[in-house]
Amino acid sequence: MIKFLDDLFPAVLQRPKRTLVVASANDNHSVEAAYNAVKSGLVHAILIGDEKIIKKIGEEEKFDLSLFRIIDQPDEKLAASLAVQMIRQKEGDVIMKGLISTDKFIKAILDKEKGLMESGNILSHITVIQNPNYHKLMIVSDVAVLPLPDLGQKVQLINYMVKTANALGISMPKVAVIAPSEQLLMQLESSKDAAFLATMGHRKQITGCIIDGPLALDLAIDKESAEIKGIKGEVAGDADCLLFPNLDAGNVFYKTNMKLAKAESAAMLVGAKVPVVLTSRGDSTLTKQYSIALASLLS
Repeated sequence: MIKFLDDLFPAVLQRPKRTLVVASANDNHSVEAAYNAVKSGLVHAILIGDEKIIKKIGEEEKFDLSLFRIIDQPDEKLAASLAVQMIRQKEGDVIMKGLISTDKFIKAILDKEKGLMESGNILSHITVIQNPNYHKLMIVSDVAVLPLPDLGQKVQLINYMVKTANALGISMPKVAVIAPSEQLLMQLESSKDAAFLATMGHRKQITGCIIDGPLALDLAIDKESAEIKGIKGEVAGDADCLLFPNLDAGNVFYKTNMKLAKAESAAMLVGAKVPVVLTSRGDSTLTKQYSIALASLLS
């Protein structure tokens, strides 16, 4: 079982090496992330972008660009389309956003005829958080993409988290469906959805995990709080996966972990034919490495 994010690296190195395709790799951030991943032996990498800019970055940062396959395509939209096409043709296993606006990058992935979406799937965000104050990794969704997932989408989010947990070696993950209270509050959609999802879990309409909800956050991750409130069950105080009711709650939880608890994380988009890496300039070098390693593990 992968207990710490550092455990991702040996797990990935034991598998056949995947190929990372970077769309519009025209910035230091993208080239550095890919370079470190290649140097670490995690992936092969293909950089699609303006070859002159990529070579200039290589010279300035003293990167050995012979480690990459570089495809010259200065236009960011065409670079994204080509990256998607290469994934469809099985020339790559993971796709990563470079210096291109997120909406244009996502549009190429969502293209109904030439994109990467599986029929019936939604594109969503999975984050694996290593918080020094929690006794194991937390798998969290959705903190970046879906503003207000409906009940059906929440079922898919749980399935995505379960798949991620399985890849991390957790055979039967414990899923906490987060709401403001453990009480069923009929005026709150988050509370009602949590109760529905827990019932679906009990009836095996959602399989491969143990689901409980509604659970307030403290009851999901703190055993003492659960005991004080008399909340029993396998999930309370020991959740592997946290399903948040909306983007507001999930994003605040993620950023609180990163900034106040100095947590580390790995993140990716799921629901497409391959995992999608969307790192930001604000991410640490380690977070970028973890994200590429997680995506490789899931590919």
